[in-house]
Amino acid sequence: MKPSRIPVTVLTGFLGAGKTTLMNRLLTEQHGKRIAVIENEFGEVGIDHELVINAEEEIFEMNNGCICCTVRGDLIRILGNLLKRRDKFDHILIETTGLADPGPVVQTFFVDDDVKEEMFINAVVTLADAKHIQEHLEDSDEAREQIAFADVILLNKCDLVDPGDLDHLEARIKAMNGMARLHRTTNANVAIEKILEVGGFNLDHAMQVDPRFLEPEYPFEWGGIFEWPGEGMAWVAEKDPDPSMKMAIVPVAEPSESEMARAREIAVRQFSTPDIAQKPSGETIGDDGVFELVLATGAMRWPVANAPAGWRAVFTQHFPDELDLALSHGERVLPPNLAVAYKPDHEHDDTVSSVGIESDRDCDGRRLEEWLSRLLREQGQDIFRMKGVFAVCGNPNRVVFQGVHMLLDAQDGGMWGSRKRRTSLVFIGRNLDRETLNKSFSRCLA
Repeated sequence: MKPSRIPVTVLTGFLGAGKTTLMNRLLTEQHGKRIAVIENEFGEVGIDHELVINAEEEIFEMNNGCICCTVRGDLIRILGNLLKRRDKFDHILIETTGLADPGPVVQTFFVDDDVKEEMFINAVVTLADAKHIQEHLEDSDEAREQIAFADVILLNKCDLVDPGDLDHLEARIKAMNGMARLHRTTNANVAIEKILEVGGFNLDHAMQVDPRFLEPEYPFEWGGIFEWPGEGMAWVAEKDPDPSMKMAIVPVAEPSESEMARAREIAVRQFSTPDIAQKPSGETIGDDGVFELVLATGAMRWPVANAPAGWRAVFTQHFPDELDLALSHGERVLPPNLAVAYKPDHEHDDTVSSVGIESDRDCDGRRLEEWLSRLLREQGQDIFRMKGVFAVCGNPNRVVFQGVHMLLDAQDGGMWGSRKRRTSLVFIGRNLDRETLNKSFSRCLA
């Protein structure tokens, strides 16, 4: 008898809403479920797994991009690996970065056949920071999308907001998504069954929010199938609208829609590969795999090496027309036999960035406290999120620190154990000055 499908809960919410607090509760309370966790971070230094306390469950971390964009291939791969040991867990929890649109994450469980057969979305649970969600709803598409797609909304940190303001905020959220179950919480304190036993994602509601919901987003805009005559081919281009462009090449049997669909899913996984070889103009590329073409001003040419005759599907990050990209064979330009345009990944606010800091030296506790306090006073409105694990002089334990705008919280993180004693810190916000942050932090080191 085939085992039942595995429920998956997607945990989302804007930066600092309390996702890690809720996840700690889900992993440490006695609810009788075995949970596998997949984490995604927007940041150069992956530390969210360090913020999870007393968790025996295995945690998979992805920190090379937004889970709704370039790491979708990673997500599918990790889910596939989990299925090989499905006897070890009952439930999967996916915690997205605070800058993720949950829609494409959920799409994976409807449009990928292998995933759809083995798993289903139990719910999208969105945490909203009652203290700061108003301003994020004004200037962040992601914050609005997280509310709109939710099955369950936790209006969190209610202890920081007056009751009258809470009523007004709740009314606004219900106007955005009247289908979701809303719970007011402090420290994400909610009955576990209200998170893990929701009963299924509301697809009809998702289609009302976005009629193109089941049309997946891709990390490329264009794909085409070419007939390769053999040796003597090269990719040529004339314009450089971007510093570089990724290209995936997949062998196919014929120029058919079914072969294009098969190659497309391979390309999704290839685009999520963290180490892609950069190829400036003049360097050769292969006839299979993924490459990052480094663009330059003027004519560019990438010879194709070891290219036996046959059919190839090619997927490009941008439309070929944007840089006059073409496949040449001698004096001839080879047109695609089949071409498809794809719905591209959504764009994040490019003024939002992250700065990661790491050091093997201990921090001076007094100087560290003064620096953090001054930083929040002066730049708190632009710093959406700060989180870190500190090694402090004279303290044998880890110091776990989290901040949201001008609010700070530090707690004892327990013994270092097998972990290396070091400080790791991430800032996420607008208009961050990397050099200034690194220089000012260095003054805190003992």
